[in-house]
Amino acid sequence: MTSETTSARVDSWLWAVRVFKSRSQATAAVKAGHVRVNGERAKPATNVKVGDRVVVRGGLVEKVLVVEKLLVKRVSAPLAAEAFTDQSPPPPPRELAVPLAVRDRGAGRPTKRERREIDRLRGRG
Repeated sequence: MTSETTSARVDSWLWAVRVFKSRSQATAAVKAGHVRVNGERAKPATNVKVGDRVVVRGGLVEKVLVVEKLLVKRVSAPLAAEAFTDQSPPPPPRELAVPLAVRDRGAGRPTKRERREIDRLRGRG
């Protein structure tokens, strides 16, 4: 299932190793600037080679993957896990996570002012 070439498209490789559920999601993430290859912002057609470092940012989580095998077609999860080395930093402990917009049960709907404050806390405002 590995390609015979020396490189593969980054969007296709991310889909093949099951980082994204669909190839179109992988392409959209690359176009949005959430993927870097060897420190450089990638385009969907950017080629990856064995040994390249691919960083995928999704929300607050950042995945750091080192290419071990080149895949161009989606394979089973055990085979996909062999295609990269995960060097991602561990997630922060749950105790340090800040609870966002906690409201008392039964407090009713938030007022317009409270809703705006909640949106500001979530980074939407």
